[in-house]
Amino acid sequence: MPSFDIVSEIDKHELANAVDQTNREVDNRFDFKGSEARVEQEDAALLLHAQSDFQIKQMREILYPRMAKRGIDIKCLEEEDIETANMRCRQRVKVRQGIDKELAKEIVKRLKDSKIKVQAAVQGEQVRVTGKKRDDLQEAIALLRGADLGMPLQFNNFRD
Repeated sequence: MPSFDIVSEIDKHELANAVDQTNREVDNRFDFKGSEARVEQEDAALLLHAQSDFQIKQMREILYPRMAKRGIDIKCLEEEDIETANMRCRQRVKVRQGIDKELAKEIVKRLKDSKIKVQAAVQGEQVRVTGKKRDDLQEAIALLRGADLGMPLQFNNFRD
């Protein structure tokens, strides 16, 4: 039976490249001279460091287009509040990956409500969709692409 997996992943290498490009531009910009502003990458988050919240916002305006050009969807980012301490500001931006249980349930519900002849099963941080016909699976992909679920979805492992 044909099947495919629905996942939500980010290419960490492209994320690292976007962070490097942002740091290079911040180093070269005149309005950031001597401010020690930078973007650091952790496993599941980005840390933006600067002297003021205005500079943090400017860094986000540099970072987000760089990420978009490299194929990283901005919907997967979750910004926390800007923290100010000792004349320094910092903001943590979480990079969300994987499909959580609530989103998986929403995906399964949408597929069932659409009356497309496919079955969806939650498998950890992904959802496997199976059906008898390839056309049904393609219809399910089109339905989920059109839905605004708040997370970018990728469709992997398509098998006949």
